[in-house]
Amino acid sequence: MYNLADIKEGQKVRILSFINPEIGAKLLEMGCLPGETVTLSKSAPLGCPIAIEVAGYELSLRKHEAASVLVENLN
Repeated sequence: MYNLADIKEGQKVRILSFINPEIGAKLLEMGCLPGETVTLSKSAPLGCPIAIEVAGYELSLRKHEAASVLVENLN
């Protein structure tokens, strides 16, 4: 188990849970539900922000927000 900030471009993962309840609530409202499949589609040259594909759309996250999402690898 690791966090969303650790994944590489093109990697598919499944959301398990959230470490930070405030960020978790915000992400839940945007469709980042536990069990949902996420793919890292792009990242900025310095690694922040990142763009993920989730629930049929692309979402940009700051690195610290992504670090609060626990995921498991699907690749």
